[in-house]
Amino acid sequence: MTLEIHRMPNVCRALARAAIVGVAVVSVAGCAFYWQAIGGEFDLLRKRTPIDKLLADPAVDAKTKTELTAVAEIRKFAVTDLLLPDNKSYTTYVALDRPYVVWNVVAAEQFSVQPKRWCFPVAGCVSYCGFFDRADAERFEKELVSEGYDTSSGGSSAYSTLGYFADPVLSTMLGGGELYVASTLFHELAHQKLYVKNDSEFSEAFATAIEEYGTERWLVARGNDTALAAYQRRLAHRADFAKLISTQQDRLRTVFATNEPVEQKRADKAHAFDTMRADYAALKERWGGSGEYDAWFAQPLNNAALASVATYRRWVPALRARIDAVGLAEFYADAAELAKLKAPERAARLEGWRTAELSASK
Repeated sequence: MTLEIHRMPNVCRALARAAIVGVAVVSVAGCAFYWQAIGGEFDLLRKRTPIDKLLADPAVDAKTKTELTAVAEIRKFAVTDLLLPDNKSYTTYVALDRPYVVWNVVAAEQFSVQPKRWCFPVAGCVSYCGFFDRADAERFEKELVSEGYDTSSGGSSAYSTLGYFADPVLSTMLGGGELYVASTLFHELAHQKLYVKNDSEFSEAFATAIEEYGTERWLVARGNDTALAAYQRRLAHRADFAKLISTQQDRLRTVFATNEPVEQKRADKAHAFDTMRADYAALKERWGGSGEYDAWFAQPLNNAALASVATYRRWVPALRARIDAVGLAEFYADAAELAKLKAPERAARLEGWRTAELSASK
């Protein structure tokens, strides 16, 4: 699936680091997961070639050189204008022979909107599991389905090792065009700027907020008003879609909180998703017929599919509003303070920002 909501930082990179430093793994399944992580990560590291070397190589085709030149410009902008980390990440390139670098799996219980979480040394607890091999991801997903979980999965074009390794530019990142590359680099470098263990919602919303703000600034800097207007329409649609997801989760919470028999809950759950589909049809009309989320609605809809979106979107409006209110440097300082708080305190602070944002928009 090519939707941007599936561009998740992959937990495998942290698992590889943990194994390297000798963290004990106790279960057979855990061992398998660690070893596929280690193999996948080091295969990428082994294949890296410096971008400067490729640009000077007459054997490299002109299209690839143009794309990698744009990457260098985007990376410079990320450092100078967005104050993101300046390290060796995205100064090398790896050409892959597959459409995605990793495949991620999200799961949720059949009567819960909260995603299942997996906890690992170093990485902490996260709401998804990622695999470098699609077949491994599919086997893992089938196991979860057999245990009664709702599941959702999709390919990812990039991920971040949070600065522990020098992440390369991947061929999977280039296919979406320059704007997609910019959004991806800003998102992944933001993970290197700030990542909070055990809080996927905050970490992903922080990176997404920087991604969106940075992409807008990038388009402004390039003087591309047409592309900027189109991107801002996409962001408006993305926000509407996120509200649709949030409303559906609230609707399902009401269903799941009842004392109805299991079969009745299942029927009510199915009806709730029918209502959501009708809401989307109405939303498309308001958008003038735009079908940019048709592919998402074409998949089997369940609790896990909702969670895969909510993880990214819940706190984005509050964080974007904070950037606009105080500027980027102070925003980073505020976010660093949030990271020090316990999860309930952090959520309360973010809720306050979101309330302020809603009041200001009225």
